[in-house]
Amino acid sequence: MANYSLKKQSPAKLNEMKDYYRKQLSTKVPEHTIFMAKKNGVTITAYKTGTVLFQGDHAEKEAGRWGGVASQPLKGKVSSKNGDKNHLPENFSNWSVIGSDEVGNGSYFGPVVVCACYVSAQQLPLLKELGVKDSKMLKDKDIIKIAKDIRVSVPYQELLVTPSKYNDIQPNYNVNRMKVALHNQAIYLLLKKIAPTTPDGILIDQFTTEASYRRYLSKEKNQVTDNLYIATKGEQHHLAVAAASIICRARFLEELEKASKELSMTIPSGAGGTSDLAAAKILKRGGMDLLRNYAKLHFANTQKALKKL
Repeated sequence: MANYSLKKQSPAKLNEMKDYYRKQLSTKVPEHTIFMAKKNGVTITAYKTGTVLFQGDHAEKEAGRWGGVASQPLKGKVSSKNGDKNHLPENFSNWSVIGSDEVGNGSYFGPVVVCACYVSAQQLPLLKELGVKDSKMLKDKDIIKIAKDIRVSVPYQELLVTPSKYNDIQPNYNVNRMKVALHNQAIYLLLKKIAPTTPDGILIDQFTTEASYRRYLSKEKNQVTDNLYIATKGEQHHLAVAAASIICRARFLEELEKASKELSMTIPSGAGGTSDLAAAKILKRGGMDLLRNYAKLHFANTQKALKKL
């Protein structure tokens, strides 16, 4: 399926296009989009940047309707930036992929959030227009904004483990086993959502060795193993992982904000000195019973907070 785009269209031209496709317009569109329409099997998406994307078997013909020469489809590159270390196939970055990532396991406060996103090859230009990239390169306010657009643009499955639940299961599940269980379950549920569509591959942002991942996976009920890849810096190898990371980070920030409102104090991210001070305040207010609802108690911060009291 081909992708063609027209660049730098004027507001007048965009309005003309929107009027032309008025009977085929979609009712729900991402925030950065002026309109979306589907005609004769071609999806037309107009962005506020002035770019109009045409996707479908007859995309070139439909793009040509508006004059000028449509840009050619994106050419693929070798997605593995670490050589053979990640064992990713040639042109993986342009595949239709489920990407999975997690946020929160290194923060004393807040939940662990895992998300899997399915991004088809045809949706890659859309995510680029939305500003999807490595979440570490984005400000928090941009992450929250982009996450809203991703949620209405691609299928995804999000799982959240609250601090209270984390503290219940942590003695029996070490951090890596917990994350394996969450990634596998998120991917399994997403595969059910998009069925009968089958992704070309599944990429998990690496947090443990592949041998360790598969060892813990063997203990899970619904094991997903077909076309499964594990790579470091997965968000650099496919936008599906970057999109999943952004959704995770946005939900994590939302949960910290929710906790801050509930406690009428700022709940920080990370596991530094500010977390020790915040934990000490919570302990003074409601003891360990209150703290366990907001923090991962096995972190060293708990003992440091107790000493501060």
